[in-house]
Amino acid sequence: MIEQVHIYHTNDIHSHFENWPKISSFLNKERKLYGYKADENFFLFDIGDHADRWHPYTEGTLGKGNVRLLNELDYTAVTIGNNEGITLAHDELDTLYEDAAFDVLIANLFDRSGKRPEWAIPSKIYNTKNGIKIGVVAVTAYFRKLYEILGWQLTEPIPELAKELQSLKQEADIIIVLSHLGIHDDEKIAILHPEIDVILGGHTHHVLPKGKVIAQTLLAAAGKHGNYVGAVTLELDTERKKILTKKARLFETKYLPSPADELFEVSLLHEKGKKILETFLVDIPEDLHTQWFEPSPLPKMLCEAINEWCHSDCALINAGLLLGDLNKGTVTRYDIHSILPHPINPCLIELSGTELKEILHQTLDPKWPPFELKGLGFRGKVLGNFVYHNIHLDNDVFYINNQPLEEGQIYKLGTVDMYTFGHLFPILLNAKKQYFMPEFIRDVMTWKLQKEFGEI
Repeated sequence: MIEQVHIYHTNDIHSHFENWPKISSFLNKERKLYGYKADENFFLFDIGDHADRWHPYTEGTLGKGNVRLLNELDYTAVTIGNNEGITLAHDELDTLYEDAAFDVLIANLFDRSGKRPEWAIPSKIYNTKNGIKIGVVAVTAYFRKLYEILGWQLTEPIPELAKELQSLKQEADIIIVLSHLGIHDDEKIAILHPEIDVILGGHTHHVLPKGKVIAQTLLAAAGKHGNYVGAVTLELDTERKKILTKKARLFETKYLPSPADELFEVSLLHEKGKKILETFLVDIPEDLHTQWFEPSPLPKMLCEAINEWCHSDCALINAGLLLGDLNKGTVTRYDIHSILPHPINPCLIELSGTELKEILHQTLDPKWPPFELKGLGFRGKVLGNFVYHNIHLDNDVFYINNQPLEEGQIYKLGTVDMYTFGHLFPILLNAKKQYFMPEFIRDVMTWKLQKEFGEI
């Protein structure tokens, strides 16, 4: 007997809800088409980074609004990405899925004592209508140090996956991996573990229109931001309990039918988030403006705030972190979130004078201000000019706290974590650093404003 299994998957939505009404309408129709036939099966998985705190609805609900959206579509299971894992405080992640109507699969996450969190399981076997056992296991990207700061223990994903596969392959007829590791690790896993039938991937936002076969394993992934919905179809021989064929395809969201209330649904989520965030923070006596390509008060204030927060000798940021102005009068959480939506943390870095001098010279490169940065937590448009505190240049000499920079001295630089991942300033990748978590730079901005203008 032949049985069909239809597996739909999303990944790296990043709270881009502008596509969610189309995705919801499409998936509900597909479920009705396949989910109720005797010889066909419907499964739905999310591969992580569904929640992203740049959106006011996610920020206001601390991701629980995202869980409600997943519940509404009756997801089978999800795994976590780095946005769920390291942009929420420990207690916030620990309670994120308390109302989830789906399974949360993650094999390489533990609490500080080495126990799995109560809301997570490493793998699960799902049965088709004809009794074929589909084993599903999940792993997430290895940001070990950042998880540790937040009170979690993260193990290396590929060895943890190997351990889980040892038992899973004894029970399951088919094995599927939910991988928030990225395309390169997925390809490596496919070579190491030919017993895996399908890897549903994410994290690196790769697009595989018809999937990719490595050895015997089918890799599938659906890009980012809900621009695609992925579908994998398995044709099974129920007597031999074997896969006869497996195919992957993507549905491009912009070509899916628009539900009648699409714009209303998108705006409603924004308004719900805005309402939650419209709480008073401080009154400011004057407008505070932002300019990306010339000096302006708000980036200067944020840079000074980071210097104070990190207890650093000096600080630097890029003006493009600020996406707007603050107007005279009442400032709310929504106002701060609007101008600083990034899930970016303050960071303290120890550098020799020689290393700091090299970084400062790099910040003067004219290529940086108009550079359109994507990723690394940045949710803005361009980098903008670099802004400094306790740093100035005079006759080709850098001064730190009004003293000439000494190449043999050790300096403490206050800045933001996105510079430390090696993409912008490679020298910072291996530098000694301290991340301040779970605070975002918007929390530092709030602290500075309340310190300067009076907290009520």
